[in-house]
Amino acid sequence: MAKKTTIIPVGPYHPLQEEPEFFKLYVEGEKVVGLDIELGYNHRGVEKLSEGKDYEETIFLVERVCGICSTSHPIACVQAIEEAGDLEVPQRALYIRSLIGELERIHSHLLWLGLAGHFLGFNTVWMWAWRYREEVLNICEQVTGNRNHYGMLKPGGVRRDVPATEISAIRKMLDTLSSPLDLFRDTVAEDPLIQARTRGIGTLTPQQIRKFAAVGPTARASGVDIDVRRDHPHAAYGMVEWDVVLESRGDIFDKIMVRIGEMFQSVRIIRQCLSRLETEPGPIDSHPKEVKPGEGIGHYEAPRGEVFHYIRSDGSNRPVRHKIRAPSYMNVPTNREAVIGETIADATIILAAVDPCYCCTERMAAVLDPETDRVLISGKELLQRSRRKTAWLRSQLGHEGPDLKWDC
Repeated sequence: MAKKTTIIPVGPYHPLQEEPEFFKLYVEGEKVVGLDIELGYNHRGVEKLSEGKDYEETIFLVERVCGICSTSHPIACVQAIEEAGDLEVPQRALYIRSLIGELERIHSHLLWLGLAGHFLGFNTVWMWAWRYREEVLNICEQVTGNRNHYGMLKPGGVRRDVPATEISAIRKMLDTLSSPLDLFRDTVAEDPLIQARTRGIGTLTPQQIRKFAAVGPTARASGVDIDVRRDHPHAAYGMVEWDVVLESRGDIFDKIMVRIGEMFQSVRIIRQCLSRLETEPGPIDSHPKEVKPGEGIGHYEAPRGEVFHYIRSDGSNRPVRHKIRAPSYMNVPTNREAVIGETIADATIILAAVDPCYCCTERMAAVLDPETDRVLISGKELLQRSRRKTAWLRSQLGHEGPDLKWDC
């Protein structure tokens, strides 16, 4: 007798997804056999709004595209404006752009790592990751005045310098962060329960990555060697030493390891930027007076992957066309390949593995009987299923306690 297909709607408002997206899972028993994805639930008209604002105001607008990537979009946007208007940028400003961008990358990856632990039932991972993320956010606030939406970027440079007192504070924070990053890396690499929940789950091949044009850690976890910071050098990335972090299997485990590895590289980049800021004084702004007619493209490697801005100028003080492409738009569709054949318990972490952009409006989802519309599984039950699988694997592996070595 053929198994009955059940539809599990996840979203558009759901606590396991970070922005309004609708995933319709088709399941037979516990196995996912199909997936429909609908995007576009959150359209704020940012590109059209930009056409009514001057270039300085546009930077503050694009900071609000994503709170976690609130320097990634401004960096891409100012680069597009600077290319369109052929504007000069002082070297010191380039180092400050990379410095703020890499601080953002660390706190974004720590946020994702904590949520991944939460979805899998490792709440101590969640608490520790977010505890050290607070250290990074405190530094962001000390240097820029804000924990997010930093207000640092402007066409032709940056708005605020980083004085010597802030440089020492950043170094102190990096020293504090060193041991926790080692702990995250070693525990994930050695913990048999984490490996059981993530190895071979939600795998994407290099061919699938290229098919969907996926970007960022999603692509690099599958061995696809792309990174805008290296491939199209900008800010200070061509003036400091660092490495692109790659893994090969393309599963959730490798996505975790790529993000952890990238935090080590971010620390490496930040330390070099701080050294240059100490030894190479200079202006932070070229004070441009106009943006000449032209077109410009700006790329930046946001924590989730390449963010892209296109600006067209007619010589006035505002853009006549502004186009934005965020990485989640490219990464979310890969779930069509990653989730098929997996279990309901694994679907939640697979859908979250690409780190879709937060909008903080999710509420709940329910599993419905397609014939009667009767609620079968609540949104809370989906999360419980994932945690029950972790508990079952823990018993099979003979481990006691909720979070293994994380409770020591």
